Amino acid sequence: MAEQNDLAKRNDSKPTKFRLTPLNFATAFFFILAGYIFINGAKITGTTYLHWSGTIGLIFILFGVVVSLLDIIFRNFFAETKKLWIVELSFITLVLIIFFLVK
Repeated sequence: MAEQNDLAKRNDSKPTKFRLTPLNFATAFFFILAGYIFINGAKITGTTYLHWSGTIGLIFILFGVVVSLLDIIFRNFFAETKKLWIVELSFITLVLIIFFLVK
């Protein structure tokens, strides 16, 4: 009987709502890019990297997984969607600035 009550409580709870965030788009971009590299190979300035295409594709899959985990972490800290967007866009901007400074 107690198990039935627990099941009823779980079914009555509000369904979680799906929120689109900037890091969702970044994750999708990395996975699509990895798939494209696996299918067509990596090409920079017209030359094909025959032996490195798989490695480069795996690196982009790793980027996608890391960005996905960061998105989950940010979702746990910021409940409001507006604050979540501001924090994630600020994070992406910070990463781009550091990338261009190092480059």
